[in-house]
Amino acid sequence: MEALQVCQRQTVILPVSLNKKKITPFVGTDAQLESSNLWGRMPGPSCKKRYLGRIRAKCGQSETGSDPVSDVLERRSASDDNPMADMVEIRRQQSLGGYGDGGDGDYDDVFREECGVIGIYGDEEASRLCYLALHALQHRGQEGAGIVTARSGVLKAETGIGLVSDVFNEMKLSQLKGALAIGHVRYATAGASEARNVQPFVAGYRFGSVAVAHNGNLVNYKALRAVLEENGSIFNTSSDTEVVLHLIATSTARPFISRLVDACERLEGAYSLVFLTEEKLVAVRDPHGFRPLVMGRRSNGAVVFASETCALDLIDAEYEREVNPGEVVVVDKDGMSSLCLLPQKQRKSCVFEHIYFALPSSVVFGRSVYESRYEFGQILAEDAPTDCDVVIAVPDSGVVAALGYAAKARLPFQQGLIRSHYVGRTFIEPSQKIRDFGVKLKLAPVHAVLEGKRVVVVDDSIVRGTTSSKIVRLIRDAGAREVHVRIASPPIIGSCYYGVDTPSREQLISHKMTVEQTRKFIGADSLAFLPLARLRRMLGEEAPSYCDACFSGMYPVPPRDVLSAEMAGDGLSNQTMKLPKALNATPGLDPSTTLTGIPDSHPRAPAALS
Repeated sequence: MEALQVCQRQTVILPVSLNKKKITPFVGTDAQLESSNLWGRMPGPSCKKRYLGRIRAKCGQSETGSDPVSDVLERRSASDDNPMADMVEIRRQQSLGGYGDGGDGDYDDVFREECGVIGIYGDEEASRLCYLALHALQHRGQEGAGIVTARSGVLKAETGIGLVSDVFNEMKLSQLKGALAIGHVRYATAGASEARNVQPFVAGYRFGSVAVAHNGNLVNYKALRAVLEENGSIFNTSSDTEVVLHLIATSTARPFISRLVDACERLEGAYSLVFLTEEKLVAVRDPHGFRPLVMGRRSNGAVVFASETCALDLIDAEYEREVNPGEVVVVDKDGMSSLCLLPQKQRKSCVFEHIYFALPSSVVFGRSVYESRYEFGQILAEDAPTDCDVVIAVPDSGVVAALGYAAKARLPFQQGLIRSHYVGRTFIEPSQKIRDFGVKLKLAPVHAVLEGKRVVVVDDSIVRGTTSSKIVRLIRDAGAREVHVRIASPPIIGSCYYGVDTPSREQLISHKMTVEQTRKFIGADSLAFLPLARLRRMLGEEAPSYCDACFSGMYPVPPRDVLSAEMAGDGLSNQTMKLPKALNATPGLDPSTTLTGIPDSHPRAPAALS
């Protein structure tokens, strides 16, 4: 068995800023941290308690729970009496995720974009084109970015935490030379939010070097990793993508493409991959086609692969076609070739790309995202009309659906909420608590639009419901007489296991509550969702080719790493898997159900609810 070349790193990183004075970051093991004198320079007891509470909340633990970080901190708390002036951030091997949500927990109340990939072959400015394309794909991931280039048989990588503009500058790009390059923007769906997990990954094995960038999520990652570790593989990251490199390295097939196909045949779940070797660029898409991957070409003949067409548009590449589900496309000095990865399976492209993830200017799975969202809004206006004065959107993802609603209902559309694009994940809340602080930082109500009006507010989805309740309250506080919420997607009753960072099923409000109960929870005068049956009707003959598991509970590929062994081993590996009966009984799951939460006393209440 061949093993990947790996780099061992320390496990604890504690950057601390105290009293405006920078302190050298501490790097070491847990034992070294405990024995260091760093504790005397850390926050005081009262601030530390509040800080630990936030960390526990992000870990899903109770106030009395225990976690590795609090264990390290609390063992030294007796001698801690220093005040905190600035934020302290702890990043460990076991990620705690972001905690800078303004104290409201709003950051977790949305589905998170998964990742974006780009690959370029045949342009001497490949790294700069990758850099621009990653800017266009920034909406798909904001935690980290990276680019790898190939030149003269050498792969050179540059990765980092943060936005694309934070990671790269002129000096770094000038060092990434070559006509071949791949790039990646990341939001963590599998693996901790650490620098070592930022892609593309580069590895060396007996026959050369290979780099990979991945959009998706492998549902059998843990099982594959366990087998590989049992056979001697050493992992350097906690990302599921590294499994692919180990499978390539340990494959007995020859040559590289055969190794790659051999590795991918063992993968289950969602993966749109771009690989880079010393002389090849390879694009691979899983047999179900969960995640998008398109191909284009620049006027100089350079071939481009990207997650969305918006990346092609920015670098003047003309869209040619999708990489087909199960297809492997190889580009090298001999030209382009294509082969089938696996036997044909039922296509199951993620419908949420059209609801939320993709940029409205993109064409995804052969359909215009803008046109899809516009039609979602029109359907809502037909199915759930109400007497109102103005239609507004929750920016930015609700805007196009709101335009469709307003046009169909023949109502004025106005900007009732203005979004701030300059708020990061971490900020300091004043000592005197401000109600709905996190939402107010991001959204500002326009009183002139809302005051005294009956308002329809259109959003893309409701996840936990906490943000929606704060938005409704924000609009009411701005003087609105009535607030009617319209959601341009069906109720989300299940988690996604195919490359989207979603809360557990128990945390989804539509899994726990009926539509009417949800309406009362968020405080709206009425609430209506896009009916699943209407969504499928809109998709027409293509409806069976879309995955809507988060709405229906029907999973095309069993999420083996998450669900119980009984469910995963129930002979469903090549079938559509149905979730437990308790979930199927969730109100609103039946696609024929009218998905509204309009009180019976309301003048526009549907007859079905009267």
